[in-house]
Amino acid sequence: MIVAAALILGSFSAALIRIWRGPSGADRMMGAQLFGSSGAATVLVLAAMREDWSLIDVALVFASLAAVTVVAFVERTERASTPQ
Repeated sequence: MIVAAALILGSFSAALIRIWRGPSGADRMMGAQLFGSSGAATVLVLAAMREDWSLIDVALVFASLAAVTVVAFVERTERASTPQ
């Protein structure tokens, strides 16, 4: 569990660096995706440690929200690049 927590912490750090430095909006979005995935992983590790399997639903919500966020980003990017 400690190794998993360390890997997740490293993932959080990488996501924060990518969000901070960019350089493009897509890079920042991918950093936010990594941040969401790391959050879901954190909840899953917490569920295993506490043996509270209802937390898996929370992780699924985090993963679903991350997917919705990507769809919204792509829609926004497509609208911005389409000439009017």
